[in-house]
Amino acid sequence: MFLAKVTGSMVATQKVGSMVGKKLLVIEPYRVDPQTHTELKSVGRTLVAVDTVGAGEGELVLVTQGSSARLTPETKNLPVDTVIIGIVDSVHVEDQCVYMKQGNTESGPQG
Repeated sequence: MFLAKVTGSMVATQKVGSMVGKKLLVIEPYRVDPQTHTELKSVGRTLVAVDTVGAGEGELVLVTQGSSARLTPETKNLPVDTVIIGIVDSVHVEDQCVYMKQGNTESGPQG
C-alpha cells in the first residue's frame, strides 16, 4: 500500500463492460521526505486508480496495487491493478504529524 494525492479524474466512454460505472481518478504517489521526515513529497509519478471509497480531488488516499487491488468486493474479477481503498485523515512519523486533512489546524501534502 502507499499514499497518494488525488489530482484529477478521468472519463473513458469506451471501455470493457465490467468497468462501466467505475470512477477513475488520477493520483500522484507521495512519500515521507527521506531527509527530514517532516513532510510528504511527491514521487513524481502519475497513475490512474479505481475509486472504491468516494475520494475527491485534493484528498490524500490509501492505495493498493497488483493482485491485492482485486481483493475488494468492488473490484473482484475486474481488470484493475490500482485501487483507492481509503481516505487518509492524518499521518504521523516519529511522533510528529506530517499530514493532517484540510479543515484541521495543519495543511495537506506539500509538493
